[in-house]
Amino acid sequence: MTKTEIAKRYILFIISLFFAALGVAFTKHGELGVSPISSVANVMNHKFDSLSMGTWLIIWNCVLIVGQIVILRKKFQLIQLLQVPLSFLFGWFTDIGMWIVSFIPANSYPLRFIMLIAGIVILGFGISLAVIANVIMNSGEAFVKAISDTIHKEFGNVKIAFDVICVILAVALSLVFFNFSIVGTREGTIISAFLTGIVVKFFSKKLNKPFNNILVNGKCRTSDNDLEQLTSV
Repeated sequence: MTKTEIAKRYILFIISLFFAALGVAFTKHGELGVSPISSVANVMNHKFDSLSMGTWLIIWNCVLIVGQIVILRKKFQLIQLLQVPLSFLFGWFTDIGMWIVSFIPANSYPLRFIMLIAGIVILGFGISLAVIANVIMNSGEAFVKAISDTIHKEFGNVKIAFDVICVILAVALSLVFFNFSIVGTREGTIISAFLTGIVVKFFSKKLNKPFNNILVNGKCRTSDNDLEQLTSV
């Protein structure tokens, strides 16, 4: 892979982060629940709103990066430390997205539901660009892969278990912080869990060839395994 191609792929990845963060902002603004992997940060933002949603996502992603180091130990590759600045970038993009969507009214359930669906579509588009860029995984997926490689279980199954654990943890935190009330985790979390992967696959199939024409002169490098490992934020 040439330096020019690597540069273009990282530029595309940064663009993908912006759209993924904007998707999170849309779902957050709708307040029907965010994606499972963002649900813990969402609950923390509800409880400690002096820190922005983006800041809590940075903290959560850094926790997952530390988790990778603990799990992989000597097998942890230093290149994966790029997840740290990219996590900060994702958090900042999320806060920018929150400012953008703040001008959109979401004061009724139908409008909130539209925000949710729009957020899932935008998030899926962003993730599909990350799949095509094919340079580095986000911290959540990298954490799942670390577990998958360590216990020798299929990535997809570990991913499902991880999403379920994230939701359970978010609900547990909500019950503790809000007097046994569930806050920040709603039907949108379940809808996002089911639809995001479908949207990612749709956009990846449509965009893979044209983007790879730009990146590597038509040589498609994105594999089905890459697609499976990058299906949520």
